[in-house]
Order: sequence, then C-alpha cells, then structure tokens
Amino acid sequence: MADTPLLEGLHVVDLASFIAGPAAATILGDFGADVVKVEPPRVGDAYRSLSRMPPNPRVEGVNYPWQLDNRNKRSIALNLKSPGARAVVERLVTWADVLVTNFPPRTRAKLGLEYDDLAPLNARLVYADVTGFGEEGPDAHLPGFDVTAYWARSGLMDVTRQRDAPPAINAFGSGDHPTAITLFAGIMTALYRRERTGQGARVTASLVAEGAWAAGMWLQAVLVGGNAPRPVDRSDPPNALANAYRTADDRWLLLAFANEDKQVPLFLQAIGHPEAAQNPRYADTQNRRAHAAEIAGLLDKTFATRPLAEWREVLDSAGLTYGVAQTLDEFAHDPQLVANRILVPIDDGNADQHLTIDSPVRLDQERKVRPRPAPDLGEHTESVLRDLGYDDAGIEDLRKAEAIG
Repeated sequence: MADTPLLEGLHVVDLASFIAGPAAATILGDFGADVVKVEPPRVGDAYRSLSRMPPNPRVEGVNYPWQLDNRNKRSIALNLKSPGARAVVERLVTWADVLVTNFPPRTRAKLGLEYDDLAPLNARLVYADVTGFGEEGPDAHLPGFDVTAYWARSGLMDVTRQRDAPPAINAFGSGDHPTAITLFAGIMTALYRRERTGQGARVTASLVAEGAWAAGMWLQAVLVGGNAPRPVDRSDPPNALANAYRTADDRWLLLAFANEDKQVPLFLQAIGHPEAAQNPRYADTQNRRAHAAEIAGLLDKTFATRPLAEWREVLDSAGLTYGVAQTLDEFAHDPQLVANRILVPIDDGNADQHLTIDSPVRLDQERKVRPRPAPDLGEHTESVLRDLGYDDAGIEDLRKAEAIG
C-alpha cells in the first residue's frame, strides 16, 4: 500500500451546496485531494442547518450530516455576489484541477460560473456539474432534491411501497449519495482523459438520471412495451418467494430465492413442511406463481409461530438466502461495518472514538486519509488566500470590499 495518498496534490474547489456535489468532493478528499469549500459569509452552506430539519434526528452539539459530507476540506468564506470576489474566483480556477458546482443554470450564468466562463482560465480544468433534472429540457431550471428528482420523478417512490399505502419519505440523502458516486466516477474519467489529451473537460450528473439508472431494470421493461409494475400487495404477491414475512416478535424477513428448483425443497424441509414439495400446486415455478397468494398465506402463518432469532438459525442452517429488515440502530452496530472498514474513526483528537461512514470506493493498494473534522465556516479563509498568492494587504482589501468573511 502506497504511503502517499493517491490524489495528494490534486486541487479541488467545491462550489456546491447540500449533498451530491459536496459528497463527490469529499470522496476526492478521502483519497488525499486538497479540497477548498467555498461558502457565503455569515450563513455558510445551507447544508450546515439540515440536521435541524425534521424528520432528521437531533443530536445535541453534533452536526452529523456536515461532518459526513464535508470532512477533510478547508472552508473559505467568499461572497460570490461581490465584484471584489471575482479575482479570487479566477485565482481558484487557475489553481484548481477540479471544480464542483451544483448552482442552477441561471445562477451559474449570473455569477459568471458557466463552464465556458471558466475553461479559458485553465485549459486543464475538470468542471463537474450536478443538477436535479439535467442541463436541457423544460425542467432544467427547476431546483431538485433527491426526494423530488431521484425518488418521486423516477417512479421509485411509487413502486417501493405496499399497494394502497401512501408513498413514504425516503431517508435524506439516499439519492444524493449514489449521484455523488457517479459524479466522482465522471471526475476520475475526465482526469484520465486529461492524462491522455492534456485537456480538461466538463462532467455532468443529475439526480433524475441517477433515478433512471436505479429504476433501470423495470424502466427498461416499460421502454420495450412491458406493463409498468405497480405497488405490490404482499398478501397477494407476484412471487411468494420474493416477499416479506412477519415473525412472532414483530420483525420482518425477506425471502430472496434465485434458484427455486434447488432452494424450495430445502426451504420446505427447513420450515417443517417437507410434504408441501409433493403438492402439485407448489411443484414448479409456474404453479408457485399461480398460487402465490395461497403460499403467502401459509408462510404468513408459519413465520408468525417463531421469533426472528430462531428463524435465522433455521434458514442459515439450510444455507438459504434471506434478509432481515434491520433498524438503523441495529445497522449502526452491525459487526460487518467495522470488519470491512465501512465505519472508520474520525481523527478529531477526542478520547472517545467517534465513527463515521467511509465512502464506498476503495483500492486495496491505496490508502485513504483519516477523516478529519469538517471545517467551521471560513476557518481557512486566510490560509487559502495565501496559497493563492494574496498578502496581508490584499486580504485586507478583500475584507474591505466585503468579498470575504
């Protein structure tokens, strides 16, 4: 494993807000890039206040989403609306290898932050842009959050519910973080292209495109003339062996049998109904589908007789594929997360070890930097400006012009 982080020496300017764009910059920082977070003075990135918005959990004194998606960054408080800030922006662009933004098209144009505005300043610049609904079309100007663009617009919110149940609000960021991975992949592809051509590039990603990709299997079926899937009634499912069942202690198991011919006899033997394998209604896939409601009813009664722990032992002994609908509290203490370094300690100097979630991209031959605390607003304004060549007088001029905090 290399001693020097892979992306050490790479300069990144994070002009994005909220989750997808900043999270992509965070992954670059995880691999050692120097990431400068640009925030408006006094108020900062609005993401700083997200933990106070219900239904997010309240944790007194800990801004956990800010820490998750802005670790390993330096913060500069820069008023992009001030004419005096333009020179700083141009120096940042000249300094940068990568610039990340999620400003809506109209805002980018107003602030002079379009790709065509900045590319002439740095021919090697990788300009990474993430939007809600893409760069073109009638809705390109609309603001988009993952709940509206990724979940609702894509159809995922409609199909991931029980029939006759209203759509549920997703966990905040659950569409943003996959989009961040896509943006990161685009950035790294553009950097590879730059190695081959010497030229920078514009990278785009959108929440709605990510939603289409996530819903891709069923969306593709619709595109070739298939019936659009509708929310499932679990008591009358299309497939009783890909269905959820409640245990005696009010927990839920999800069966997921991919090889039914092999797994069904093992399953019936394990749950105490080997005779069912001889029933012609359950003998093959076609009949099991035709009698799915009947099978679901029988399995409902069976799983309701024993608690989750006992069923896990039964299914594990038979080598069967299933899942448990864990709570987030259970998942936070899941030993797989620590064993696989999915949870890693924050390097905050605290005697009590605090854990955070590592980004999911990793190379066995490359080490990541330890997660450092996310920056306070404007914490590194002066140090960043000095890196850009400003002296004391120049910094004071920027302060008088209200270009910096």
